[in-house]
Amino acid sequence: MQEFALLAMVMLLGLGAYWAMVLFPKQRTFQKRQNYIRELAEGDEVITYGGIIGKVIRIEAEQGIAFLEIADGIVIRVIMAAMLQPYDPDEIAHAAQGGHDPVLPAE
Repeated sequence: MQEFALLAMVMLLGLGAYWAMVLFPKQRTFQKRQNYIRELAEGDEVITYGGIIGKVIRIEAEQGIAFLEIADGIVIRVIMAAMLQPYDPDEIAHAAQGGHDPVLPAE
């Protein structure tokens, strides 16, 4: 019986660790994305999951659709859940460089 109690405690600790390290961060990220989508306004520049950068022209919140202008006169419909983050050219350039200083150390 004592072995069963020990096994149950180890299982509970494992489930707690899984929740704290996997599920909780995903929930937090999901909530941040939902707040970002709710706060979108016309004129915001966004990046979609497909990597398209566009300017929000119109939002139809009831249908969950936004209209993005991706070039002069070219407007596309996008599901609002597909909007990933605001467009920040400096942040994108930094990420493209791998987050490292572009100068490689001498060998």
